[in-house]
Amino acid sequence: MTGETGWQRHTEAVERLTASYARIPDGAPVRLAKRTTNLFRARAATDAPGLDVSGLGGVIEVDAEAGTADVQGMCTYEDLVDATLAHEMIPYVVPQLRTITLGGAVTGMGIESTSFRNGMPHESVLEMDILTGAGEIVTTRPGDDLFDTFPNSYGSLGYATRLKIKLEKVPGYVALRHVRFDDLGLLTKTIAQITESRRYEGERVDGLDGVAFEPGEYYLTLATWTEKATRTPSDYGGQQIYYRSIQERETDLLTTYDYLWRWDTDWFWCSGAFGAQNKYLRRVWPRRLRRSDVYMKLVGLDRRFGIADKLDARAGRLLRERVIQDIEVPVENLPAFLEWFDAEIGMRPVWLCPLVSQGTGPLRSDPGGKWPTYPLEAGRTYVNVGFWGTVHVGPGAVNAPKNRAIEEQVHELGGHKSLYSEAFYDKDVFDALYDGDNLAAVKARYDPGNRLTDLYSKAVKRL
Repeated sequence: MTGETGWQRHTEAVERLTASYARIPDGAPVRLAKRTTNLFRARAATDAPGLDVSGLGGVIEVDAEAGTADVQGMCTYEDLVDATLAHEMIPYVVPQLRTITLGGAVTGMGIESTSFRNGMPHESVLEMDILTGAGEIVTTRPGDDLFDTFPNSYGSLGYATRLKIKLEKVPGYVALRHVRFDDLGLLTKTIAQITESRRYEGERVDGLDGVAFEPGEYYLTLATWTEKATRTPSDYGGQQIYYRSIQERETDLLTTYDYLWRWDTDWFWCSGAFGAQNKYLRRVWPRRLRRSDVYMKLVGLDRRFGIADKLDARAGRLLRERVIQDIEVPVENLPAFLEWFDAEIGMRPVWLCPLVSQGTGPLRSDPGGKWPTYPLEAGRTYVNVGFWGTVHVGPGAVNAPKNRAIEEQVHELGGHKSLYSEAFYDKDVFDALYDGDNLAAVKARYDPGNRLTDLYSKAVKRL
């Protein structure tokens, strides 16, 4: 659904949702009935009916004068951006992949190049309506226990049906500078300096992310919103591949729309696993099918039939361990993490995205606060490191040695790990890292019948 749905249609959709919740038998898993997912952790199969989210995938209303939008929880960022760009505005943070939903980004975390100044998607939310485990719709705002605990709860506290978010004004183009660094120390200092001043060599920086291609080859991409098209904008939805351009040119220009989805066409660089970067296959691969949700379906087929494992066995290669994670470490510890990662994991390239959490409430309303279920220190600069692939480790792959080592190293360096992918923590460690006591207390208030699967069971036990 695209465009603005209107309040009446939203009310009708919420009524269908709550009615479907009431029909789920006690003791049966409560899940969304949705066709797409951006999670990389398997869950136990169920034949229980899912929640009816039909009609909850649109934008209810954009208030351009106030700079806000009321958005349904299942609205994808692709549809959300279509609606807000019509008003020359975008959400404060637009995650990289088109089919990530606003509700999913808030309950499951999200990040992008504006996160060094705007934090994460949940930090520009003004108000939410949440379907709780009690089957009620609760309106909640910053400072409420449900609101503040909701980010990183992954449906264990309920599902957002409506979110009021702040929007920022943007022009039609984005100018890029790709700056190479050979030294990790200088890269780290530059990230800290840009995050503090929001400038580089006297020029404003509106978006900041980077790529570590090899040890000694690091790039920061500095994005500046601009009204001027100084050249013909590049098109990375066609035959050109965005991540390769970072090494090939020092400057670039994209439309704002294409900048927001620059990573989606090739799923960062992961489309190469399906042949989509082969110049001959790419010519016949339909443009409309070069996108992250299509690749995700291909991953699902591989999981279902074990295609990669069978090919490896036939070729005599060691069994693979899937290493798909996003982690955050304090900026000063980035060199230590990347040096360890190169030595122990050896996967390249990896994505780098600076982040400063704004504290509890939208945009520094409480600068000293923390989001309890993902307790980054407010005002401190972290760097998200994203890596997505497989490592040949042999029979021990079933015990996930690489992923377990990453978890240990991240937390030795004062960082945190996103839970959209596989996790292997013991319960006590998990509760210490993600404030399990507070999460359990809030869940007990809003889900007294314990109908929703708790976060540990979702993230680690994969229930």
